[in-house]
Amino acid sequence: MLPSAVPTGLVAFASAVGVAGVVATTVPAPASPPATLAVVGSWVWPVEPPRVLREFEHVGRYEAGHRGVDLAASPGQPVAAVEGGTVTFAGPVAGREVVVVLHADGLRTTYEPLAPLVSSGDGVRAGQPLGTLSGPAHCATDCLHLGLRDGDRYLDPLGRLRAAAPVLLPLGRP
Repeated sequence: MLPSAVPTGLVAFASAVGVAGVVATTVPAPASPPATLAVVGSWVWPVEPPRVLREFEHVGRYEAGHRGVDLAASPGQPVAAVEGGTVTFAGPVAGREVVVVLHADGLRTTYEPLAPLVSSGDGVRAGQPLGTLSGPAHCATDCLHLGLRDGDRYLDPLGRLRAAAPVLLPLGRP
């Protein structure tokens, strides 16, 4: 499935398996996220299928800990924005390629390690490819580290990804 409008220099999804190729011109954009992405509320999972390898650890500001979530992913696998926003950084940090997206609510998501297909200042939609998984990962296996920040405070991204999941109630109950 090829998206119908991706900003200049971005990659088009051919399928959930891989990337069709880098484009140097604007191509038409999809009206909604690619069908291969599971939509949860206004957020989408950045990789498919979503499989959590390590969850967020609530730790003090100056304590060691895991301030994000690790999702299973393969090298070269496309990684999508969880929500629309503006790319504020795309480049190396401490030997890993990182992409940071600022969202309308002021929250920032971080994606690493990622070979970026976007640049600082680019606007992105939920489900739009930001890049492909690269290495080295901080996991013992290949993974995407997804972080979420509100200013200097780290938040659990799974809270947003799982928050809008539908709940089935028994008949006759509100």
